[in-house]
Amino acid sequence: MSAALSEFDVEDFGLSVLRSSAGRFARGQEIAPGGAHAERESYDQAVLPTRLRDALARLNPGLSAEVLEEAFRRLTRPPGAELVHRNREAHRMLTNGVTVEYRDATGTIRGALVRAIDFDTASLMRGR
Repeated sequence: MSAALSEFDVEDFGLSVLRSSAGRFARGQEIAPGGAHAERESYDQAVLPTRLRDALARLNPGLSAEVLEEAFRRLTRPPGAELVHRNREAHRMLTNGVTVEYRDATGTIRGALVRAIDFDTASLMRGR
């Protein structure tokens, strides 16, 4: 008779795989809402806001805080009336980057491609 896998077992295995790529990882219960080390306000939040903002800044060092915040807003609230469309758009932004328009110091409208994942080193929003 084989023992059933628990959610803890699956999470533990996943963390062991992710640790091999370096970075800071924590168990869900350690960063859960309401805990001492909570990283989101509620389970309704699909991302860890501080980690996402840190990753955007680290992966896009030449961009202003305003551009990065707009990318954060778009990543956390993808457009679309239906869930399937929002999921496709979120996937597109994660894989291709988020296009953000902004005004430079001269007032000229520019575009920036903001990355959330570093595919060159395969680091997805690592550490703080």
